[in-house]
Amino acid sequence: MAVSSSLTLTSRTPRIAATHSSFRDSQITHLRFNFITRPSPLRAFIPLTRQPTQHRRNNATVQCLFTGIVEEMGTIKQLGVASHGGFDMKIEAKTVLDGVNLGDSIAVNGTCLTVTEFDVKVSDFTVGLSPETLRKTSLVELEPGSVVNLERAVTPTSRMGGHFVQGHVDGTGVIISMVPEVDSLWVKVKAEKDLLKYIVPKGFIAVDGTSLTVGDVFDDEGCFNFMLVAYTQQKIVIPLKKVGQKVNLEVDIVGKYVERLLSSGFVDSIRSS
Repeated sequence: MAVSSSLTLTSRTPRIAATHSSFRDSQITHLRFNFITRPSPLRAFIPLTRQPTQHRRNNATVQCLFTGIVEEMGTIKQLGVASHGGFDMKIEAKTVLDGVNLGDSIAVNGTCLTVTEFDVKVSDFTVGLSPETLRKTSLVELEPGSVVNLERAVTPTSRMGGHFVQGHVDGTGVIISMVPEVDSLWVKVKAEKDLLKYIVPKGFIAVDGTSLTVGDVFDDEGCFNFMLVAYTQQKIVIPLKKVGQKVNLEVDIVGKYVERLLSSGFVDSIRSS
């Protein structure tokens, strides 16, 4: 789908800047990133400066599954309108390029995207973003230098360390508080009512593609919270965000199936049979 060259998308995503440390002085871990300290426009229609690649573009759609266990944090190198008219994003990464093929699925901040190009020599890969993806996810806030969570789709021999994550983002939430407790971090996220109904205390949720356990749900506030231990804080992008920023949310698919069965009269049909 061609996009008008006059459209401007607005970004509020911080580019991570300074040294991040755990909240207990005795356990300091330094992570160096470049922060975006102020809102800046994401102009989606600046042509990419493409690097030569030996790989052909493949736009095949693949159904995939993830676990919500982030494998690495990648860095956005380039993003904008490509020569074919679509919107491309190039990401610097290493771990997820191991064994990669064209058409493979990689979750970027919990959004299942298809690898259209890759170059293992310079350690990067390219994915395409549809207008619908930009509307429904927080990826629209990204810009060169932003850090993202990355996870490859599972294989039949993969360990299921998290829960069933499809990479189909249901919507976005907004971080409303980040409160340290010893070396852990409580994060509270505001979500739309249509999503909050699927979120239950001690249940699963994927936040920016990270499989997390819900701490509590606050229906009167329209939000939920979760805790990040010190180890997890060092491996994902959520602690590097600020209050007011968006996160991608994917609720546990089990709740959707239950709701569908109940609304379809499945239970009544079982009772009457």
